[in-house]
Amino acid sequence: MTFEPEYPALDDTPRSHLPFSPCVKVGPFVFVSGQASVDATGKIVSDDLEGEVRRSIENMRAVLKAAGCDLSDVVQTRNYVRDAADVPEFNRLYREYFKAPFPARTTITGCLQGLRYEIECIAVARA
Repeated sequence: MTFEPEYPALDDTPRSHLPFSPCVKVGPFVFVSGQASVDATGKIVSDDLEGEVRRSIENMRAVLKAAGCDLSDVVQTRNYVRDAADVPEFNRLYREYFKAPFPARTTITGCLQGLRYEIECIAVARA
């Protein structure tokens, strides 16, 4: 069985001026590039941690929607949190968007400049 990559996008899918696709769908698998606290033009919107987490996850939700998915289809997330001291607050916010059984998850700290938070994911589109 051969799957051709698709690059789904809607008019409101967050875009970036950087050289990457917001999302690639291969068969039922949806790979979402890192989503950050940016506006529709890709401009960074600096905020406190809560604002950046919410904006980033909502951007990811919009990208998933273009691929026919939603947050309940996410099977893995990778999270980048600038300050390790913010991880407890990040966990509180994460639980608002993802419920048990949670997706597989990796969280890396001390890795961002100019952002407090970024998220990427893998989802499986339902038939």
